Amino acid sequence: MPIDFSNTNTVWASILAETLKRLGLATVIICPGSRSAPLAVAFAQLEGVEAIPVLDERSAAFFALGLARQTHAPVALVCTSGTAGANFYPAIIEARESRVPLLILTADRPPELRHCNAGQTIDQQKMFGSFPNRYAELALPSLEAGMLAYLRQTLIQSWEQTLYPVPGPVHLNIPFRDPLIPIRQPEAQSLAPHFHPETFFSHLSPPFPFSLFPLPSSSFPPVALPASPRGILIAGTAQPLCAKTYCHAIAHLSKTLGLPVLADGLSPLRNYASLNPYLISTYDLLLRNHVLAESLQPEWVIRIGEMPTSKELRSWLEVTQPQQWIIDPTGRNLDPLHGNTLHLRLTVEQVAEQVVPVVDRDFTYLNIWLTAEQQTRQQVDRVMTDLDYLFEGKIAWLLSQVLPPQTPLFISSSMPVRDVEFFWTSNDRQISPFFNRGANGIDGSLSTALGMAHRNQSGVMLTGDLALLHDTNGFLLRNHFTGHLTIVLINNNGGGIFEMLPISGFDPPFESFFATPQNINFADLCKTYHIQHEQITDWQQLKQRLNPLPETGIRVLEVQTDRKRDAQWRQMNLSKLGRSTL
Repeated sequence: MPIDFSNTNTVWASILAETLKRLGLATVIICPGSRSAPLAVAFAQLEGVEAIPVLDERSAAFFALGLARQTHAPVALVCTSGTAGANFYPAIIEARESRVPLLILTADRPPELRHCNAGQTIDQQKMFGSFPNRYAELALPSLEAGMLAYLRQTLIQSWEQTLYPVPGPVHLNIPFRDPLIPIRQPEAQSLAPHFHPETFFSHLSPPFPFSLFPLPSSSFPPVALPASPRGILIAGTAQPLCAKTYCHAIAHLSKTLGLPVLADGLSPLRNYASLNPYLISTYDLLLRNHVLAESLQPEWVIRIGEMPTSKELRSWLEVTQPQQWIIDPTGRNLDPLHGNTLHLRLTVEQVAEQVVPVVDRDFTYLNIWLTAEQQTRQQVDRVMTDLDYLFEGKIAWLLSQVLPPQTPLFISSSMPVRDVEFFWTSNDRQISPFFNRGANGIDGSLSTALGMAHRNQSGVMLTGDLALLHDTNGFLLRNHFTGHLTIVLINNNGGGIFEMLPISGFDPPFESFFATPQNINFADLCKTYHIQHEQITDWQQLKQRLNPLPETGIRVLEVQTDRKRDAQWRQMNLSKLGRSTL
């Protein structure tokens, strides 16, 4: 019997857990606490759903985020009352901004114990503001048949709203009166003979029967694209449900229309390169050549998904102001430049279905892009090959060439994301990039990477020292983590991204208040958490450690770099690489 009839709270909590299981819940992350005890017990006893205890709520939420990114399915989070849920907030913001499904279950005091100095009680009503797709407070637990049906239907609706119309977090606040432990109450036990699970849950079966994109492409009028050959496709950051199908659709658009594809380093396109002969990976460098950038000005743009990371690309589009069509099936505004933009509320697969081949297309403009890409890519590869010292930008370049096929790779925000943009080489390794670029923060990076790699193929994380230090409690997940994660740690003792900004010229206060070096011995830190650590001293050693990857455990490969020297190299050479073209 999946329902615990010990008392009112156990009936309520076990029906909640069983309903979510039947809707498709596979994993729940549970943080310790007293008020949430009925939920914790119900999930811990539930067969078929993985329940993982995590001490730190912030780490728990980002671990759930990484797992939901990996599976494209909702992950549930449970915590007690008070400030516990507030620690979920950063991950909930990221989930909202990057469209990741999470179901947040915060336990709470009953109404009569609020606003009266009862312990561990705060106002939890809509505590996450406008970030959840939906907020609701459940009624107090009850054994009445109509209330149990209300619970079931509220959960169905909440589960659906984690996925539709736009994936994101849903918050349910769940009050409980005592007793919080499963002591027996006769009225609950007497319900058991009258409760029939096969009838109560009969209409629930995963996957829940609705479509994320209910409108067929035929419902939309055909798009009239300009006759001008000076058009480009831009593929922004993306973690599609099926990377290969996504890349095929963009390749079909590109080849049918004769358009170059500027592919963000965080897009899967660079890792399925043979599908698309018109792939451009060096556009950030090319656009630093201002003469070339002016000659390449497009008259129109089709952008798939979010804007790429590249500041050079954004500035170029802002100056040129081409007509843009943005392909995204949600209702979001994805134009931070506020240009001449129309949103097509379709998937790229739907657009690819109805695109009409261009007759007698002039390929002159396309060939300029392709020639520039070939020359710049060769130059980048030559320069990277010749770099003997441990330049942090070369790490991204190396990863793109040595990681095992289909490796999940989490890329932390700040400089690692930008080095991937600059240097990641197009390949056919089908590597899966993961990232938290909804809010672009460094918080929760380690926990998200562990969620990405949990019960998945052996994964890799590329991170700077500050991002790792910001989330070292993520290492507490080690006892519940299944699989392997290699952390490639760029230790430049501070925030390298700030070295690229104008504030770096003002010291003091730059070094203390912006670069913020922490002077941490990472070997000692790893020893504290029983994490394997290895110091990388040359490129050959790093290559050997990255392929093959272990199958279990967590390890840190530390690459110590010189923050100021590397920033100076970028300032001197990025523009030079672009100027060497044509």
